[in-house]
Amino acid sequence: MTDESIIVTCPACGTKNRVPVSRLQQGPRCGKCKAPLPVGNGGTVTFTDANFRSQVLSSPLPVLVDCWAPWCGPCRMVGPIVDELAREFAGRALVGKLNVDKNPATAQGYGIQSIPTLLIFKGGELVDRIVGAAPKQQIMARLQRVL
Repeated sequence: MTDESIIVTCPACGTKNRVPVSRLQQGPRCGKCKAPLPVGNGGTVTFTDANFRSQVLSSPLPVLVDCWAPWCGPCRMVGPIVDELAREFAGRALVGKLNVDKNPATAQGYGIQSIPTLLIFKGGELVDRIVGAAPKQQIMARLQRVL
């Protein structure tokens, strides 16, 4: 029996850590500097052009990506909902945010023309897209479909 893992980059030192999915809810720490990793505690992960492939496309868990920008009013409404979903789906789905202003290559690659846009991935494939400020129940229902 093999335990699937995800690669999590430490926000403190940049070290890549292999974290078994079964340990995500235990609050994993970086193997090098011992800083808490941005999963397990139900926190949102910051996705970037640099880590999108390793964090999203290679994840054994379904992934919810909130494509947003700091100047966007509706994005600020959806942001706390995404944070809540990260805590509620910890260990079952990876939830994170992609700042489209700082990461234009990924945003352009997925045709993000309006924000907020929520992307749901499973097995490295885009399986759902929600454009606009959706209520929590709708986002939750769409995410639960892929679990």
